[in-house]
Amino acid sequence: SLTFREEEDPAAAAEELLAAASNDDKAKRKDKGSKSWFGSKSKMGSSGGGGATMSGEAGYGKNFQNAAVPKTFMDMFLFNAAVMGFGAKVWMHEILSSFDNIVLNVANSGRLQEECDVLALRMAKYKGTITLSEYKAVMLASLRSLVKEWSSGHEVSWSWLWANIERMLKAQMGKPARQEAALSAFLASLDESSLMYIRTEVYSKFFSMAPAGQDYFKQS
Repeated sequence: SLTFREEEDPAAAAEELLAAASNDDKAKRKDKGSKSWFGSKSKMGSSGGGGATMSGEAGYGKNFQNAAVPKTFMDMFLFNAAVMGFGAKVWMHEILSSFDNIVLNVANSGRLQEECDVLALRMAKYKGTITLSEYKAVMLASLRSLVKEWSSGHEVSWSWLWANIERMLKAQMGKPARQEAALSAFLASLDESSLMYIRTEVYSKFFSMAPAGQDYFKQS
């Protein structure tokens, strides 16, 4: 199972991770003299102004790698999304919030389809272009970072899973808006008694199939 942590603002979480890594590195390099990434100024001056060393750059890279390294898939995904320039892709957060349920139900084709259908409904409210292959790039980069013994088998398996998810999401893209218009027109054609009957029957059926759903409704 992939362990996710709820975030009020996923984009802010990614920026926080990057800031933590940068601040930690700055703290470690504090009070060590005036150094650049290519060595100290004194060394550069003593070499006649020409020979910059790589010790500063190597030290920076080592410190950055050891600072605030994400441990969960969600944190690693947000970190990589920010680094790869996808931090502002809000639609990715919708997939990320559903990804655990999708992965856990990969062997249940019916539930997998249901999860993708619900996800497609949530993604339909976002305007602009959605390029699903971008999520795959960040997903694989994050998994490679977290799985110590990553192999070609892992690559094939996760790529296969994403290919199926992408296929099901693409099949629903553009449909929710048309379906909403058709449903609105149908409901507008009904009288009040018919609408009341539909409301009663829908909720009765829903609560009988998913009793826990009652916890999400306020009773008056």
